[in-house]
Amino acid sequence: MNRENSGYTIIYASVMVIVVALGLAFTHQVLSGRQVANENTDKMQQILRSLNLDVSVAEAPAKYAGLIKNAYLINDEGVKVEGSEGITPDDPAFSTELGDEQAKGLPVYEADVDGSAKYIIPMSGAGLWGPIWGYLAIEADGSVVYGAEFGHAGETPGLGAEIVTASFSNRFRGKNLFKENEFTSVAVVKPGQTNSRRDYVDGISGGTITSKGVDNMLLNSVGRYKNFLMNLHASAQ
Repeated sequence: MNRENSGYTIIYASVMVIVVALGLAFTHQVLSGRQVANENTDKMQQILRSLNLDVSVAEAPAKYAGLIKNAYLINDEGVKVEGSEGITPDDPAFSTELGDEQAKGLPVYEADVDGSAKYIIPMSGAGLWGPIWGYLAIEADGSVVYGAEFGHAGETPGLGAEIVTASFSNRFRGKNLFKENEFTSVAVVKPGQTNSRRDYVDGISGGTITSKGVDNMLLNSVGRYKNFLMNLHASAQ
């Protein structure tokens, strides 16, 4: 075939596109299992960090299995969805993301830390430049925060991105989600300001919009669990 012919160029380009596409498809197929496993492990690490435990990738699966005693979905009334319990990455709770329109409920993780029950719930929201998310671990009374973990997709380094640091997440420990038996969440305020109606923490200096995003995320995401938390709170009194 004449290589100077335009037909040759078209055929050559078409063959190369097909070869590259097949190669990419094969690579994706081979690596997809490992990618899912890595995502599951990262999620376990985030949940464990909400329990104030920072463990390695290698340690995460065993530590998660040892601490998380149950996971399940709840409905809007805060009642457990029948048949949704489990404790593996394939269980309905672990495989459900907050905000999924096809989800059959809201995920809850139950942990046992030194004989004390903790309830972990996921959060999702928006920061300055993109999505933010996190997990909140709550004491058995449904009100006191045991620990928190936050993540982001692209907040500004040194400013809004500081929400991922322990110095920020540790501020939430011991804060109450309820005041006088009413859900109030935990406020995130500008450093130096206060909030007389809610428990509060100082936001990130210079990261006002990201801090406001965390405040809204706590109010809205945790607010979806209000009935579930209220049931725990009422049982503890």
